[in-house]
Amino acid sequence: MKDISIEELKQKAIELRQAALTMIYEAQSGHPGGSLSAADIIAALYFREMNIDPNNPKWEDRDRFVLSKGHVCPIQYSALALLGFVPYETIHTLRQYGSPFQGHPDMKKCPGIDISTGSLGQGLSCAVGMALGGKRDLKDYRVFAMLGDGECQEGQIWEAAQSAVKYRLDNLVVFVDDNGLQIDGTTEEVMPNLDLEVKFAAFGFETKRIDGHSMEEIVETLDAIRAAKNGKPKCIVFNSVKGKGVSFMENVGSWHGVAPNKDEYELAMAEVAGGLR
Repeated sequence: MKDISIEELKQKAIELRQAALTMIYEAQSGHPGGSLSAADIIAALYFREMNIDPNNPKWEDRDRFVLSKGHVCPIQYSALALLGFVPYETIHTLRQYGSPFQGHPDMKKCPGIDISTGSLGQGLSCAVGMALGGKRDLKDYRVFAMLGDGECQEGQIWEAAQSAVKYRLDNLVVFVDDNGLQIDGTTEEVMPNLDLEVKFAAFGFETKRIDGHSMEEIVETLDAIRAAKNGKPKCIVFNSVKGKGVSFMENVGSWHGVAPNKDEYELAMAEVAGGLR
């Protein structure tokens, strides 16, 4: 854990959102909605919680992070750039030929990516394997995974969850981004999937639901579970707002995978700079 204040983490979340928006705007391709919804959790993990070293991305004792919903990689790339895993200027190369910042995370191209992802539903299996490897190698590292609410409809997620419980992987922490917009693709009514917390608990996870945009609550939760060596994997379901921080993107499903135009980008950057409300 790093010594950084709540206010500093909030500023990091602003910088992450701005970098992700810049990537997507300049590439005219990408997924802004889910990138913005995950920004506060990513800020807390990368800048405070995770034990990682930008100068040694393959350090054997590092904490691991699996972005199962790999299409929102701009927000993870933003963290890697701000921390110095790659030069910050790399944000201007999203989805370009030869860039480490591909359309989905690529562990062979980008330092700091622990596993290539993008096929929804598969990331938790990878995270379980990493956590199991850590246990069997007697390592102290933890594995963090971020899932989307929609991909939790994939059966492989629940097969992985069963394995995590069977092998008592208390070094595994799962975050589920629950923005509610996946429930009914024909409408934009926000309907949080209240079953997810219950489902993970039923499988044997230690679970909690939090406000994914309250840095205070995020940090408090991470502090509470850090030393919980109780044989149970952890699942934090966080209520989120798709497009959080940009008024015209918030809770609008059509901003899932659309890049802003110049006017929209400038307005979005100005709103994000003002902080979350």
